[in-house]
Amino acid sequence: MSINWQAVFNPELAIEAIPSILEGLPYTLALSLIGFGLGTFLGFFVALMRMSHFAPFRWLAMWHVSLMRGVPLMVLLFFIYFGLPFMGLQLDAITSTIVAFTAMSSAYISEIIRSSLQAVDKGQWEAAKSLGLRTPIIYRKIIIPQAFRIALPPLSNVLLDMVKSTSLTAMITVPEIFNKAKIVGGAKSDYMTVYICVALIYWIICSLYAIGQTRLEQRMATY
Repeated sequence: MSINWQAVFNPELAIEAIPSILEGLPYTLALSLIGFGLGTFLGFFVALMRMSHFAPFRWLAMWHVSLMRGVPLMVLLFFIYFGLPFMGLQLDAITSTIVAFTAMSSAYISEIIRSSLQAVDKGQWEAAKSLGLRTPIIYRKIIIPQAFRIALPPLSNVLLDMVKSTSLTAMITVPEIFNKAKIVGGAKSDYMTVYICVALIYWIICSLYAIGQTRLEQRMATY
C-alpha cells in the first residue's frame, strides 16, 4: 500500500498558507504572555494565602486551586464566554480568554511558588530575623530570589502549556494561529497540510521559550 504524500503534505500550499496562519501569531503570543503574567501575579498571593495562619484565607486558596485544577480549560472558556451572558455579564472573546488563562494558570503557579518558597532553607529566615529585618524585606531580598531559581523550570512548563492552550480559544472565535489554520484548511480543502504547518509553528515558539529558559537559568547560576 503506497502513501499519497501529496495528500499528507502539500509544500506549495504550506508556503501559501503560512503567511495567513502567522496573522494570528500576535494573538497567540500576547494571550499566553498576558495570561501567564497575570496568573503569576495572582498565583503569588494565592500561594501566600495557602501559607497563611488565617484559616479562611487558606480554605479560600485551597478551594481556588482545587477548582481550577479540576475543571478543563475548555469548560472554563465556554462558561465565561457563553455562560456569563445569562448572568448579565457579557465579555468579548479576548477578555474571556485572559480571564480564563489567568484563573487557570494562577492555580498551578501558586503551587509552584508555594513549594519553592517552602524549599528555601529555614535557616535563611532565622538569620534574617536575627538581623532585625522586616518580613517584606526578607521576602524581597532573601527568600524570593532563591525561590525563583527553584521555580523557574516548572514556571516555564506552565508558560509552554499556555502557548499550546491558545489553540482552544479558536472555539470562541479568537483569531489566533490555529483558528487561522482552520480557515485556510477549509478554504483549500486540505486540513492536513495546514495542521502540520501550525504544529511546526507551535514547536518553534515553545523551542524559543525553552532556549530563553535555559539561558536565564545559566545566568542565575552564574550570579
